[in-house]
Amino acid sequence: MKHLLPLAISVLSGLFLPAYISAKSHVAARNDSVVATTKIIKLDSDTSRVVHLNQPEGLSAEQDSLRNLVIAFYTDQFRHAQDPEAPTFLFMSKSANMLMGIGGCVRMRGWYDWGGAIPANGFMPYLIPIPEDPANTRRLGTTPAGTALFFQMIGRTKIGTYRLYIEANFNGYQSRGFHLKKAYATMGDFTIGLANSTFSDPAAMAPTVDAQGATNKLAKTDVLVRYMHTFRRHWSVALSLENPTQQISTTPGETGKSSSWLPEAAAFVQYGWGDNEHLRLSGIIRGLSYRNLIEGHNQTLPGWAVQFSSVAHPLPQITTYITASYGHGYGSLLNDLVADNFDLIPVPGTPGKLYAPRAVGYCFGLQYNFTHALFASASFSQTHLSPRHSLSPDSYRRGWCADINIFWNILPRLQVAAEFDLGCRHNVSGTHRYARRIGALCQFSF
Repeated sequence: MKHLLPLAISVLSGLFLPAYISAKSHVAARNDSVVATTKIIKLDSDTSRVVHLNQPEGLSAEQDSLRNLVIAFYTDQFRHAQDPEAPTFLFMSKSANMLMGIGGCVRMRGWYDWGGAIPANGFMPYLIPIPEDPANTRRLGTTPAGTALFFQMIGRTKIGTYRLYIEANFNGYQSRGFHLKKAYATMGDFTIGLANSTFSDPAAMAPTVDAQGATNKLAKTDVLVRYMHTFRRHWSVALSLENPTQQISTTPGETGKSSSWLPEAAAFVQYGWGDNEHLRLSGIIRGLSYRNLIEGHNQTLPGWAVQFSSVAHPLPQITTYITASYGHGYGSLLNDLVADNFDLIPVPGTPGKLYAPRAVGYCFGLQYNFTHALFASASFSQTHLSPRHSLSPDSYRRGWCADINIFWNILPRLQVAAEFDLGCRHNVSGTHRYARRIGALCQFSF
């Protein structure tokens, strides 16, 4: 019951307070300040001209129309706080039916661990060593991972408006290799390509300096085909078929991996209002396959999960975030369980049999904006593995993470931040260990 209070507060604030508060949130004001730095290069017949979106005397009808087009960059249903800002320069065709831009960010992170270092760039409670490794109690690290480039094109045709988007990050090999993150096309209500899963809700996760984020963060990105439609202004529904991915625990001579052959189906229903505020209920159904080597046949078990999520601005300077998920066989989707194979695990005493364990995850966060350019946030998240059969004493049972940070946008496109993280891993035996980290971020968007 103690974990239900933050959920109730967020839901009630999201449902009732927006009806009485109409002032623009500081988060929206922050987005406006970035959009004001965007320049539209309009390609006329013989020459080109620059359209500015920050005229102090007010915007013309053309400028206002272009500004609304750029601000739509921030109304993406799957936008996360760590995603790049809108491009500094956009090119518009002389027929005004196509807008193209190239943008990205240069991002550097640094951190210091003490009292038990986590052997990874991301702060991940699952990886806290138990027992403590005396040779690695402290660690200093830096990484350019998260530095990104993206290409975006928006256009209008006879059959509707389309959007093309490609994004790649320098977080591949040794955190420096170029890694494709997103590549999709949207035409009207349909999306096809490599994109965020319909089951995820990145906007409902509080901002963090650490790239890993909350223990229950659902950051699945896969090739999918999605239909998403908004009706009566506030309601949205989505349905998608997604490329299957799975992480199963196998035992030599008893169980082995088998090819995935069923697409995953994800859906959500959402009520939205105000400055990208919403309540969302989403779900996913998975087909998890493995090879029973004892009986000599393949088997597919069902996996499923549901998630409630919300982001709201009960006051212009306050933002609340909440996510809560529950299901069986969705460990590879949860941030803290993705480091191991928890979609399917062995049935003790029954060689050749696997089953989908139960898992619960939740996170609640609060952000306070002193101004649109300066804000602090705090969040607490926990992931709990609850299998129906006993595990070995040194197996993971649950992990939690708490963080508090401050972000300062020195310029609309220059951001610095600092954060303190505290995490803990609990094993089945009851043993547990804490980890601590201080992190810093410097980021420039273009």
